[in-house]
Amino acid sequence: MTALDSRAIGGIAALLLYCRAGFENECAKEVAQCMSSQETPGYIRSKPQAGYVEWVFHERVDSAQIDGQVRFRDFIFARQLIRASSWVDGLPAGDRISVLLPVIASVGIKFSTVLLETADTNEAKELSTFCRQFAKPLEQSLRAAGLIEASDATLPRLHLFFTGSARVCIGWSDPADSSPWPMGIPRLTMPRQAPSRSTLKLAEALQWFIGDYEDRNLLHEGNTAVDLGAAPGGWTWQLVRRGLHVTAVDNGPISADLLATGNVDHLRVDGFRYRPRHPVDWMVCDMVEQPIRIATLIADWLAQRHCTHSIFNLKLPMKKRYDEVIRCRDAMQQRWSEKRMRCELRFKHLYHDREEITGYVVRADRSR
Repeated sequence: MTALDSRAIGGIAALLLYCRAGFENECAKEVAQCMSSQETPGYIRSKPQAGYVEWVFHERVDSAQIDGQVRFRDFIFARQLIRASSWVDGLPAGDRISVLLPVIASVGIKFSTVLLETADTNEAKELSTFCRQFAKPLEQSLRAAGLIEASDATLPRLHLFFTGSARVCIGWSDPADSSPWPMGIPRLTMPRQAPSRSTLKLAEALQWFIGDYEDRNLLHEGNTAVDLGAAPGGWTWQLVRRGLHVTAVDNGPISADLLATGNVDHLRVDGFRYRPRHPVDWMVCDMVEQPIRIATLIADWLAQRHCTHSIFNLKLPMKKRYDEVIRCRDAMQQRWSEKRMRCELRFKHLYHDREEITGYVVRADRSR
């Protein structure tokens, strides 16, 4: 759709998914797999290193046709899920708002807020200044037009995804089925007391998988944890600050400040061989090893009831990354099936991950 052809068109033209640049193929495979079972045919549109992927419907669909069937939380490599209405090209530099308002109004719904976003790439970052400057006048115009009702947080969020100052995709997200953060990226501050930047990976994982409310209920004083591959203690620090007593397993050194808390026992033993004498509440693992070997280790800890919850990282190979994730997932589920136990397993490629994904698993019978 061009700026001269912005007629009102209802429905959804595509699904727009943000991802880390370089992971477009993995994100595309996921959405294609998801849509293969739907009665809404379409095709993938993506470019290498673009930082986003589109599933384009052959015909526009109503949101109700995919609600409940396409769930953001089920995607591993997508940072955000947008129901895209239209692309607008050729925005005039002097009067973008008068072109955008009727296109946004044509969506036919009201919004709780508006987010101006770009892909997470070096090229797109050059648009950040433009987006900041354009955000306020656009929001004011949307409010004046009655398209934003900030008092109702349950309303969809309006997204304007810019690939250039003259080209934008207009869409929206469901607050109950999308990332709560702009561009799908949580803004975390590196704690000065933490011994390594890896601490941010666990901090983001806890936000993503369990949230603030469950964090307070599942990680608190009196809980116990094991950190496999702990040195120098970035993940251990996140657990100790919540009051947990941690057994840090690593042949390398652990931060002296952490040891001084009295809540850390450092064991210089092999993380693959270590097992606790008594079950613990949490086991976390950020060891550098083949992903299938880590997956097997985590599956065994749960199968043998050594822990109730686990957060872990899988370092992915350079090729066939998606296939390796599926291989690890299937191996873990097979292990639990053999033990006739059920575990809830989720994966996510987090912002603070690089060539890895983070997994979270909890025993379904944890109350017994």
